[in-house]
Amino acid sequence: MRHAEAEDGSPDADRRLTAKGEEQSRTVGAALARLGVTVGCCVTSPKVRARDTARLVCDALGVDIREDERLAGGPFDAHELAAEFGEDLMLVGHDPDFSLAVHRMTGAQMRIPKSGVVAVHRGELKVALRPAELRALAQGSAR
Repeated sequence: MRHAEAEDGSPDADRRLTAKGEEQSRTVGAALARLGVTVGCCVTSPKVRARDTARLVCDALGVDIREDERLAGGPFDAHELAAEFGEDLMLVGHDPDFSLAVHRMTGAQMRIPKSGVVAVHRGELKVALRPAELRALAQGSAR
């Protein structure tokens, strides 16, 4: 998952979620819970906006959160993280890093929007959900 909408400013690591970003995060948590998604562990960038996104999403899923510097910015190895934390893993961080990781794992070309969710299983892109779709899922309606 890419972090939700955050304030502008610096230092970059301290940028907080906006009110809209907090709502986006709660919506993602509600949508994933409604879908019956189970996550064993959530690993997040230590940057405030990502950590707060993870906390709000994972409150709805009852999942523990761990911070990892490898998600703070720049390329990372999702396979390495899965080997360390388990395959039923949720990652929360930043773009373009996450879009690049999805490309390396699946070959898919995409840009993940803020508060967007992508699921990959064994190199296969399973789903990509945009904020509007997550909102509809959280509310229980189809678009």
